Amino acid sequence: MDGNTNFVSDDARWAALTGRDARADGAFWFGVVTTGIYCAPSCPARRPRRENVRYFDDIEAAARAGFRPCKRCRPDDPFAQRIADICRWVEAREEMPPLAAMASRAGLSPGHFHRLFRRALGITPKQFTDAVLARRVRAGLACEPTVTSAIYKAGFTGASGFYDAAGARLGMTPGIWRKGGEGVRIRWAVSDAALGKLLVAATDRGICAIALGDDAGDLVDDLRRRFPKAMIEPAEPGSAFDGCVKQTIALVERPGAGFGLPLDIQGTAFQEKVWRALQAIPPGETATYAGVAAAIGQPGAARAVAGACAANPVAVAIPCHRVVRADGALSGYRWGVERKRALLDREKQK
Repeated sequence: MDGNTNFVSDDARWAALTGRDARADGAFWFGVVTTGIYCAPSCPARRPRRENVRYFDDIEAAARAGFRPCKRCRPDDPFAQRIADICRWVEAREEMPPLAAMASRAGLSPGHFHRLFRRALGITPKQFTDAVLARRVRAGLACEPTVTSAIYKAGFTGASGFYDAAGARLGMTPGIWRKGGEGVRIRWAVSDAALGKLLVAATDRGICAIALGDDAGDLVDDLRRRFPKAMIEPAEPGSAFDGCVKQTIALVERPGAGFGLPLDIQGTAFQEKVWRALQAIPPGETATYAGVAAAIGQPGAARAVAGACAANPVAVAIPCHRVVRADGALSGYRWGVERKRALLDREKQK
């Protein structure tokens, strides 16, 4: 893939910038006139206003125009540019190269390359190639005649390995993903809890939503918006689903208690990494957004961590309420700041 042939227009470059598309790194750079800083397209910094953006074909042109390199994405770092080149090379290949081949192309030892890659992107080379394959499968499932053909066309050498990890890659089976989630049965129930109304929803694989609110109808409407093609129906009273609801209510009442129910949730690789880090925060303790970003190996990504917290689909089970601002303020919470405060107070009392 030649990035310079794919990111030549201002519209294409703006789309890459707003999408933080790593494939565009090295194809162009952009400067922000209000800050005097130039960045790579994948820079995690806050998106600038379009009218303040200037594009450059190389870093020398950006420097001549009076812009200085960003300290977050380090666009002038030769190692970072080398990593970006490797990412574009991997994206263009039919089969994913092993670590040794990637390191050789970069002119580095496998160990050194692995460390630099993880420092630059926050994930390992294997996690990157897995994400490339998964993205190809997701695209292929929408147009290929069979799931198997989508798997092989994506670059997998066999179907068995993909199916073994399909749940982790797609959040549901490949066949269901291919249909846009159509046919998935989701049962739900709304109950009264200490912090208001509590909605619990689950597929056959596990809990897919836990939500808190003031109005049961609003909670159900939000569930339907999130899963527009699923078969969403209320759980039968007196069924085994009552046990799921009771365990979830107990978790709200005692947020420091463990949660043993399986989850069936989906997120980006970054979101899932943040959610795992949140589950490692002990009950009764808090962490800052910056602290979580550092814990997952991506210092400076505090704003993106906040976004992942906001996207958490299962209140309390993934304890995003334990993340606060650097000054200790509670900041926002998807289900209300007062509920966040109440959950933290309950944990501290145990």
